[in-house]
Amino acid sequence: MWTGTWTAERLGVELRGEGIRDLLGLAVRRNPKRAHLLVSQVLGKHVPQLPGVVLATALGLGRRVRELLGEEDAARAVVLGYAETATGLGHGVADGVGRAPYLHSTRRPVPGYARAAGFEEEHSHHTSHLLLPADRRLLAGAGPLVLVDDEFSTGSTVRNTIAALHRAYPRDRYVVVALTDMRSPQDTATLEKFAAELGARVDIVALADGTLTLPPDVLERAAALIAEAEAADDPAATDTATAARTDGGPEADAAEIVPVELPWPAGLPEGGRHGFTPEHRARLEAALPALADPIAAALPKDARRVLVLGTEELMYVPLRIADALTGATGAEVRYSTTTRSPVLAVDDPGYAIRHRIVFPAHDTPADGPGPRYAYNIPPRGHPHDPGFDAIVVITDAAADTPALHAPDGLLARLATRTGRVVRATLPSADPLPQPLRGPRFSSYPAEDCGWLLQDLSAVSLEAPTEEREEAIQRGGAHYAESLPVEYQPSPEYQRLFHTALDLSAARVARAVGTVTETVLAERGPRPVLVSLARAGTPVGVLMRRWARYAHGLDLPHYAVSIVRGRGIDTTALRWLAAHHDPADVVFVDGWTGKGAITRELADALRPFPGFDPDLAVLADPGGCVRTYGTREDYLIPSACLNSTVSGLISRTVLRADLVGPGDFHGAKHYRELAGSDLSAHFLDSVAAHFPDVAAAAAADARALRTADRTPTWDGWRAVERISEEYGIGDVNLVKPGVGETTRVLLRRVPWRILARRGAGADLDHVRLLARQRGVPVEETDDLPYTCVGLIHPRYTRGATGADGKAAR
Repeated sequence: MWTGTWTAERLGVELRGEGIRDLLGLAVRRNPKRAHLLVSQVLGKHVPQLPGVVLATALGLGRRVRELLGEEDAARAVVLGYAETATGLGHGVADGVGRAPYLHSTRRPVPGYARAAGFEEEHSHHTSHLLLPADRRLLAGAGPLVLVDDEFSTGSTVRNTIAALHRAYPRDRYVVVALTDMRSPQDTATLEKFAAELGARVDIVALADGTLTLPPDVLERAAALIAEAEAADDPAATDTATAARTDGGPEADAAEIVPVELPWPAGLPEGGRHGFTPEHRARLEAALPALADPIAAALPKDARRVLVLGTEELMYVPLRIADALTGATGAEVRYSTTTRSPVLAVDDPGYAIRHRIVFPAHDTPADGPGPRYAYNIPPRGHPHDPGFDAIVVITDAAADTPALHAPDGLLARLATRTGRVVRATLPSADPLPQPLRGPRFSSYPAEDCGWLLQDLSAVSLEAPTEEREEAIQRGGAHYAESLPVEYQPSPEYQRLFHTALDLSAARVARAVGTVTETVLAERGPRPVLVSLARAGTPVGVLMRRWARYAHGLDLPHYAVSIVRGRGIDTTALRWLAAHHDPADVVFVDGWTGKGAITRELADALRPFPGFDPDLAVLADPGGCVRTYGTREDYLIPSACLNSTVSGLISRTVLRADLVGPGDFHGAKHYRELAGSDLSAHFLDSVAAHFPDVAAAAAADARALRTADRTPTWDGWRAVERISEEYGIGDVNLVKPGVGETTRVLLRRVPWRILARRGAGADLDHVRLLARQRGVPVEETDDLPYTCVGLIHPRYTRGATGADGKAAR
């Protein structure tokens, strides 16, 4: 008998379509917005099914998508599944597409994961969907987006999804995948019009097409059926989990609940809530036999029928374990999951939902707790439905709460239906790491800076400067994969630092005040300062101290890593978005050179809506930003030293074997240099001048707010000219400005220094370092900067003449 007969007769609905009744049954929803539920026989949600059937269905749909797209576009595709019902189906479709990364929407807010997008599903009992990718770049590619749901009814949810995503992550092709396409001709025309207005192609892939005809009074009929069942105290319609009523015995007859430990691979996501990559898929495939073994060992030896039960959105891994368990035990293994959807249960062979278990929510959804359901798990001894000798419940750590284990919880309810309950808990996605603070990490006071970094102090990362330079220029290593040996200043150089600080502290203080007042006026009232470690961090601390001195504000300040060519730390961005409004974040750096980091920041933030890429700097000699304290190129004393003026923190490190997908970038805390630390002295020396320069800084900021501050990029053009004139061939080897030139002399292999003729005390420390390293200083009249450092191009291509300039 077709499992839609009972509903069709009483609601007056008609389901038509070739093969459609083999895929779908019908049930009555407990939902005032929609009367019916199309109950899939192959989804593994409401109806326990053989895991091989569920997997083959999803994989087959994925292969059809790959054929539709072609190999090239399929290789660029991203698959998005809908919570909760299609999370496992979407994952299987991604497997069938090939090497497609996968993400599913969720109704569980997760601390530390910022909302990348959201959309509404109007007809659903719970309507709001969240997208919480660990890396928003997952959604930012130009390849096709494949949207997977169990049914395609009117198309409104798909239109809502595409509209929400297209605003932030536009692309020219979408594919909608469903088990069944139930749209009316009007719905089809509406989607075609929507796609045309969007300027994108939308294709549909479905197992079967059908039509469902509903009478005008279908909602009233459904409400009457539910009321009738409840008035009759029908145990199937109310709560068939009550042991005394339906199982024929007291709760003392409940089965034992056996916990098992699974050898879950470290760092492997438990699902696609935050993204699941092809690499994750390969790790799961390799781990499946070992995951199934302890479950098989925990089953009764005489078990003939076993149910593997996932929980709500956690569908895919339980499905894969169920499939692996099929080969590890002689029992017949079925698979289904719990659900949030309230449905009338009717113990009739012509009805799709015959048995219902009700239990309190043990997860933490956005819409709060409420009842949850497991369907079609018959009571023990049912005269017509064979039960299960064991039920394996697989959940994740976030959902393994006291409510799961409560007397009326899911485990206790299931224990009245079977001979044994086996419980396995997967580790949830790792929470975001927390900021490091002094004095444990850095010599700054804890309140001055939260470092969104991981401590790599115990790792040997330093390499000789010449060795690093050769590896970097030959492309054998990225500069962020190692650290230079920390320069230890000579007594003469330290005296120069103190002299420079005495001469420029007031000038630095005025620039700090100017840029801070500008930020407060334009990005206030309470901006979140985020400095680019490490040159920006002393400036961020000083800006925080100015806000406290001048306005009594205690602004948050964090330091993050950004790496040229590799972008900003996306885990740090997720942390910021989880704890602050991204619109309040102001990125801070020390100075601009040619503007490479300015451009890097803008590119890196593009996939992260809400963050403003406008960089605030102390000095902008390159004309690269619109928020600055000055555009003069003068000595900022913090550029004279390395860690000993930056809280004893190294430059940041990004290396695959040290920094995983959910980690902050790394850095070292040079605790052994505490005796030479001048970080506090630098901050205190500059802050001591705040009262003297307050009026001037406020006036400067007012003037800047009415001035044309459009970036000129004069510095970038000068760098290109110098690179060509000196035959260097790589603008990354040209470091303009006093700060960048100092870095070249301290960290890299300098070739020569170009100095503006007549530059005075601002270059004393540069001349001293150049003498110590045997680097010539060339005076010139045509520099927009006070000086420019050139890195030795010995490893770059391109001929140079005897004087180092390009051969002509």
